[in-house]
Amino acid sequence: MLRFISSVWGNFKEYLVLVLLLVIGFISLSLNQNPAIKKVRAIAFGSFAASTAIFSDIFNIAKVKGENDRLREINAELMLQVNKLREYGVVNENLRKQIGIKDTMKYPLIPALTVSKSFTIAQGTITLNAGSDRGVKPGMPVINEKGLVGIVYATSQDYSIARTLKNFELKLVVKNERSRVDGVLKWNGEDLVIVNVPKTYDIEPGDRIVSSELSSIVSLPIPIGIVVGLQNVQTGIFNSVKIKSYADFSRIENVFIVGVIESKQKNDLELNFFKRKL
Repeated sequence: MLRFISSVWGNFKEYLVLVLLLVIGFISLSLNQNPAIKKVRAIAFGSFAASTAIFSDIFNIAKVKGENDRLREINAELMLQVNKLREYGVVNENLRKQIGIKDTMKYPLIPALTVSKSFTIAQGTITLNAGSDRGVKPGMPVINEKGLVGIVYATSQDYSIARTLKNFELKLVVKNERSRVDGVLKWNGEDLVIVNVPKTYDIEPGDRIVSSELSSIVSLPIPIGIVVGLQNVQTGIFNSVKIKSYADFSRIENVFIVGVIESKQKNDLELNFFKRKL
């Protein structure tokens, strides 16, 4: 022990003496009541406090910068989680609405997801991840929580393709829910219209349009859209009725395929030329 103390004293005696003298000096300054010494003491302690504050700020800035970087990282992670939760919320709301449809309809419904979309001026189609293995057949209606989306016209083992209402090849017999008058709905490249409607027919803007029981494809009363205006009112004996569909085709994701097909005897009439090739 004495050897260790002797070694430390031999190697660090200058530093130890300096520290001891500084301690004695600080004690003397703190105990001396001389006005001049008091002034020096105040300046010394003030300078020491200022230096300590500066170094403390420097270390705090570095610490705060590190904390800010971490907080930004946490904010980014939370943003991604919030967006994911919002997406789950939207999907959940859509699915809840669709489940509501399933509970209120007495027809078999086959759930499907839109895996691709193709919308041109004349040909609007969607591809669904449900095919013949799940009982999907050409002619089955495709719906979402808003109303009719289209009709399946081709199937494979695992997938099916449906013509949407915005497809020149698809023509449906529809009905005014209020006045009960029928007409043929088609896509003219710009709008959904009911064509060749006699001017004597009772059709007004705001009327709901549903599929008609006279249709050779969709005889179920499925909502299609609302009347937004009449065309060719001033000329001729027929009007064209412009329809705004309930389904938003740009946002179609989760759908149901209604597992019913009209009887072959009725379909043989082909009133809407459904089986025409693209």
